Amino acid sequence: MFTQMWIASFVLSSTFVVPADRSVIPEKSIAQKKGLLFSDDFEGTEPAKVWHKVVPTFVVEKGVIKGTQTRYKDIEATDGKPAIKAHAAVHGLEIPTKDSIVEARIRFEGATMIDVEFDDRKFTGARYGHICRAQVRLTGVTIIDERDGGMRNDIYEIKKDPARKAEVAKLLAGRSVTYPKKLESGKWYTLVVETIGDEMRVTIDGEPSGYLKSSGIGHATKSKIEIGVAGKDGLFDDIKVWNAEPAKQ
Repeated sequence: MFTQMWIASFVLSSTFVVPADRSVIPEKSIAQKKGLLFSDDFEGTEPAKVWHKVVPTFVVEKGVIKGTQTRYKDIEATDGKPAIKAHAAVHGLEIPTKDSIVEARIRFEGATMIDVEFDDRKFTGARYGHICRAQVRLTGVTIIDERDGGMRNDIYEIKKDPARKAEVAKLLAGRSVTYPKKLESGKWYTLVVETIGDEMRVTIDGEPSGYLKSSGIGHATKSKIEIGVAGKDGLFDDIKVWNAEPAKQ
């Protein structure tokens, strides 16, 4: 069931997004930490029990957690075996938040995309309760409001009709944004995703790298945080999640 949501968000970020002006990204943090909710440095042989598999495969090795996309293409059901849909690798945490700061070290080792996603599975107004996400690629950072964008139930259905492409584009205006940024494979970066009210800000190694203000981001209960990897290998380490409040100006 997760295939449709990931492909839809991927298509949204790659089809309807126009490169944005970096000058609109706030130079200073929009959030300040209140209390640490979760931390994992992956020094054990297995992920902490709070982690759960969403779309395999993630493994812990050499003090990091590695995600590898194994579902590269759709495979039809045969010989009594269920169909398999193409999808990124996804690992999840049940950590309810509203405003938060998520920090992680990330590294591309063949991955085409690494992301941090927020969901609320009890929310029925969007496919599978998808709320918002920050995607990082070697070429840039994309932030997506999924709740009021491509995963909103009515928009999701409209997207199935190719004849309504222009209508979809209008509905999705302002719901996602991409900022160009050049990253390198094999290099560790510190990714920070700040979510305050209806705003999301992303920094990479302390440099302002993405920002979006959109109504869906302000969803009151983000019950799940998921990390995802598309492509061969993407590494995460030193993941931390804090409750947050608006930064003092």
